[in-house]
Parts: sequence; C-alpha cells; structure tokens
Amino acid sequence: MAMNVGGDSGEERGVMATINTTPLVDVMLVLLIIFLITIPVITKTVPVKLPHANNIPTRTKPGTIVIAVDRHGNIYWNDHEVASSRVLLQKIEQAAIQVPQPDVHIRGDRNADYKFIGHVLYELQRGGMVKIDFISIPSASEMAASSQ
Repeated sequence: MAMNVGGDSGEERGVMATINTTPLVDVMLVLLIIFLITIPVITKTVPVKLPHANNIPTRTKPGTIVIAVDRHGNIYWNDHEVASSRVLLQKIEQAAIQVPQPDVHIRGDRNADYKFIGHVLYELQRGGMVKIDFISIPSASEMAASSQ
C-alpha cells in the first residue's frame, strides 16, 4: 500500500488528488475468489443420462418414397420432378392411404433454403403421412467408428 507521509519540515501539504486503487484491487480479487469457490456449489442440475446420437444406416424398402429437394427448391418424387404443390399433395394423399403406409425419405440439398424443406414437410403433414425420415451424410467420426 502506498502512503503519503509529511516531510520533516512540519508544514502540512494540500489534499492528495490521486486515488489509491490498491485497496480496491485487493477487495475485487477477494470477491473474485469467493465467487469462483461458491458458483460450483450453487449450480446444481437434475442428474439425467443423455442419449447418444447414432446415425443408423438407411434400409430402403421397395415401397419407400424418396423426396429430393435441390438448392433451387425443385421437388423430385422418386427421381421425377413434381410440377406443383397441388400435384405433390395429390401424390402424398394417394400414398397415405396405402396399407401399410410407405416410409418417406427426404433428401434436402445442404444449400437449399429451409423454406423449401419446410414446404415439403407441410404438404406431407397435410396429406397424412406419418413415417418421415431425413437422409444425411454421416460425420467423419461416425464413418471412422463404423469402419472399425
């Protein structure tokens, strides 16, 4: 700590105009240490076991419907382009009444806007389809784990 002590001359100086920040820094360091010690004690969460995400290989059945959406928003039903939303809904409604209902696999281009994929999901919901899957490429770590 710094302290201003008068000289031997005995005369009194004026008021010191600078602020001594040393005690402020000491107090702040003590508060920081207290917070670092108490935060882990205060933070408690409910203990749960979180699931692991696994990419399951796709098994395409003969009746599976593959709907692809390219980056421009064009929709393809089993590799054939669909002309309009009305035609898409008609195809979905025809497929939804089949017993058992076929699975639908959606393949969306990674550069496609979400609104195009969302539109397909909306039409599938309107048409009554229940079994919908998204097709993706597995990550590099999943590929390495599956090859071992």
